[in-house]
Amino acid sequence: MKKLSVFLVISLMCGIAFAQQSLWGTQPAVSPEIHSDNTVTFRLKAPKAVTVQVTGDFLPTQKIDTPYGKYDVPGVVSLLENKEGVWEYTTPKPLKPELYTYSFILDGLKIDDPGNVYLIRDVATLMNVFIIDGGRAHLYKVNKVPHGTVSRVWYNSPTLGMDRRMTVYTPAGYENNGKHYPVLYLLHGMGGDEEAWIALGRTAQVMDNLIAEGKAKPMIVVMTNGNASQEAAPGESSLGFVSPSMQLPKTMDGSFETAFPDVVKFVDKNYRTIKRKSERAIAGLSMGGFHSLHISKQFPDMFDYVGLFSAAIMPDKDTKSPIYENMEGKLKVQFSKKPALYWIAIGKSDFLYKANEDYRKLLDEKGYKYTYYETGEGHIWRNWRIYLSEFAPLLFR
Repeated sequence: MKKLSVFLVISLMCGIAFAQQSLWGTQPAVSPEIHSDNTVTFRLKAPKAVTVQVTGDFLPTQKIDTPYGKYDVPGVVSLLENKEGVWEYTTPKPLKPELYTYSFILDGLKIDDPGNVYLIRDVATLMNVFIIDGGRAHLYKVNKVPHGTVSRVWYNSPTLGMDRRMTVYTPAGYENNGKHYPVLYLLHGMGGDEEAWIALGRTAQVMDNLIAEGKAKPMIVVMTNGNASQEAAPGESSLGFVSPSMQLPKTMDGSFETAFPDVVKFVDKNYRTIKRKSERAIAGLSMGGFHSLHISKQFPDMFDYVGLFSAAIMPDKDTKSPIYENMEGKLKVQFSKKPALYWIAIGKSDFLYKANEDYRKLLDEKGYKYTYYETGEGHIWRNWRIYLSEFAPLLFR
């Protein structure tokens, strides 16, 4: 018995030692280091490496050809090795206030920064993240303001024949005040899911800060999964740890639009919403903008506020669905009901810029009123965070 006790004590001590080694062992290089002038130094200790590079959206973009057109991707820059085997790169100029993402490339292999535990996922890519404070980026931080609640909620979609997951933001005080609230339905892009706007869009932080500053009305924000074939985000469904993919079935074939009333009915039944058109908004980025466009015209009495962020406009020419038929007729009905706000935003170098320009020409020809907001750069989260922070204050006024 004594031998067994000694064995258990030794095993426990070894476990603690290994745990402490993990916690207190060799530390990675400090990275990123944000200096007082907002220049940033990236470091990676890799004494056996041949080349180390960093890629991120703090660098000038470069264009690549994709099946969807020319696409902006982050640039790449090399780090220099010092005598301790630590590779370094310092930005030559201060970075503007923003939320930035980056990765290292070690001898051709993209890796995370071991000095930075903060990661976010965009489809199948993991990236480190940091914030340069100030300006609009202050909205992306957790500040000392009242905070809302973020919940992952399952609902049944009879139209799609499955239980599905959504992410719901309720404003500070919702649990205790008994008030009823307007609702913004906020939709993600292709390859995204119900986690995208919360993680990459910083929705909870943006809404907390805008509401606390009195710039936006308190509202519920519903971020459901826009992939009609999915129950939930990868790793969060009965499929287990499947790899995220851009190539999912039933994304832009009319299925999601047809099933969207299931989402609204669930939210109106389970949350204290104001159940009328004037207190509902729908907006989305890229594919989510496409969905917002077609849902709002398919159900013209459902939403009084519509936001198209870098939106795709029409489906592939081979796609056949009643949702996309008679578009001009449906737009005529929608605009005859005088939506309170129809808001279109896009970056000047976005590969969907021409499609949006053509769509605005159609609206102009018909005399339909809309608000247009243009930024620089392209099809990137930096723009979509801007659009949310501009669109939300306009709602439910």
